[in-house]
Amino acid sequence: MDNQRNLLLAVVLCAVLFLGWEAGMSWLYPQPEPKPGVTASVNPVAAEPGAQTSAKPKATREGGLTDPLAIAEEKKDLAADLAAPTRVRIEAPEVLGSINLVGARIDDITLKTHRQTVKKDSGPVRLFSPLGTPAQQFAQYGWIVDGDAIPSDAIWQASSGQLTQDNPVTLSWDNGKGQQFRIKLSIDQYYMVTAEQTVTNSGSAPVVVRPYATINRTSATASLDSWNVHSGPIGAFSDSVSFDTDYSDVAEAVGGTVTPEGRTNWIGFTDIYWLSALVPQEGSNPAADFRALGKNVYRADLIYQPVSLAAGTQFTRTTRLFAGAKETPALDHYEAAGVTKFGYAIDWGWFSWFEKPIFWMLSKLFSLVGNFGLAIILLTVVIRGLMFPIAQRGFASMAAMKAIQPKMKALQERYKDDKQKQQQEIMALYKTEGVNPLAGCLPMLIQIPVFFALYKTLILTIEMRHQPFILWIKDLSAPDPAMILNLFGMLPFTPPSFLGIGVLAVLLGVTMWMTFRLNPAAMDPMQQQIFNIMPWMLMFVMAPFAAGLLVYWVTSNILTLAQQSYLYSKHPQLKAQTAKDKEDAARAAARDGKGKP
Repeated sequence: MDNQRNLLLAVVLCAVLFLGWEAGMSWLYPQPEPKPGVTASVNPVAAEPGAQTSAKPKATREGGLTDPLAIAEEKKDLAADLAAPTRVRIEAPEVLGSINLVGARIDDITLKTHRQTVKKDSGPVRLFSPLGTPAQQFAQYGWIVDGDAIPSDAIWQASSGQLTQDNPVTLSWDNGKGQQFRIKLSIDQYYMVTAEQTVTNSGSAPVVVRPYATINRTSATASLDSWNVHSGPIGAFSDSVSFDTDYSDVAEAVGGTVTPEGRTNWIGFTDIYWLSALVPQEGSNPAADFRALGKNVYRADLIYQPVSLAAGTQFTRTTRLFAGAKETPALDHYEAAGVTKFGYAIDWGWFSWFEKPIFWMLSKLFSLVGNFGLAIILLTVVIRGLMFPIAQRGFASMAAMKAIQPKMKALQERYKDDKQKQQQEIMALYKTEGVNPLAGCLPMLIQIPVFFALYKTLILTIEMRHQPFILWIKDLSAPDPAMILNLFGMLPFTPPSFLGIGVLAVLLGVTMWMTFRLNPAAMDPMQQQIFNIMPWMLMFVMAPFAAGLLVYWVTSNILTLAQQSYLYSKHPQLKAQTAKDKEDAARAAARDGKGKP
């Protein structure tokens, strides 16, 4: 009766997992819903109006606009805004865009080497969009002079030419009160723009100046923020990178402001693959905070300490802006150049010390074979090969434990009324036979962090984005598109994610079922039923995951089958005992079936 109740409970729990996975994840990790109407009144830098939408955005894994009306409006707004004559073109190895001379805003950035979709004609990823567009995101530089910020819509003058890696551009503006402002912009081979902000006091009296830089963005384009991948406000403060603040935290904070603790090394916003961040001048100690401006718009502020500027003198502060893809080589390059913890803008998590070597190996294999799917397979083979000696020891321990089972049962029967004596005799038996009962658990304990690290590496690396594998798999970072319920795309509908079973998910379920079949049978019927159901439940749970992850898991299952077959051949007594256990379990199940009324 107890077994039946437990089995029923297991089936109910599996059904809840099957039907409620997506809803459960949305409840446990809700997307931010900013409060409308929050302003930055306590900040001397005035809040810019945002795009006129306050509806809660629907986040996707990569981010971006999802509402067709917003997409159409964005396209229309971009055509008008980018055609304005008050723009300076940006042409760099990785970046294409323009600078808006109205307000000295960098508000037009596309990433030349990253496409929007797998289609080759889909166009480059757009990271920055002008103020007021549905996907607005931009950086702006300015000053606070004697407590008042310079106009955010001031029209600046630009030196001739476009901004390239070899040609800096200088913006200038005169406030008509004796101060002249200059911003010298340069860009490197990756995604870093350097802004040298200089103010000259030509007046007759001293003034107090504070250079500042901000990043303004909407959360409507934010990528999905989940328990294992952060999306939202980010920064390195003192000696660590903070992933603790979400958009909702900023919106719900007192005054709509979150001020991080510690010296700011860099501050900005992150998505799963993209990052915009401000890096202050080395040796400075600027004030920094995140602000909610209302209507799903947020801002990261970097405001330097006030400086008294005497008449006839000038003052310069240098702030760098990173606006681009979170490519590990680029981030590590900037960290090596002095940007503290910049390589950790990728949310590696607890196992970063292990994940980075795995990523390095994956990159090397990819450069060797030229196919990311093959690189994942080879990496899985390498890791399983390194883990094989541990697995072999575990199997040897299991074989030894099976060999002494008759002696253990005899001791348990002899001392069944004296549990303490029974335990002492069993421990003495372990010592005499040289058996460690925990040795079989060691391989599993060691493999858990290894395989979690590999899993985290695959979901984080932008290098897997839009990488094809074979046949129908054109993007290893996306779910398997060959879904069975719509006849592999022949029917004009997309099944919900938990029913989007593709070919890789089926292979996952089949290979996992086969590995479970090789394991010793559980004597408890309830446990046996769970083992029978689990592969097919995991097939549904894993179906929405990236195809690259399923390639790894299917490969791992196949290697497990080969490994178990080999180890059973090396330990025939274990294979014989496993077969006997299955026969005993089958006979016990048959007896239980006959005994029921």
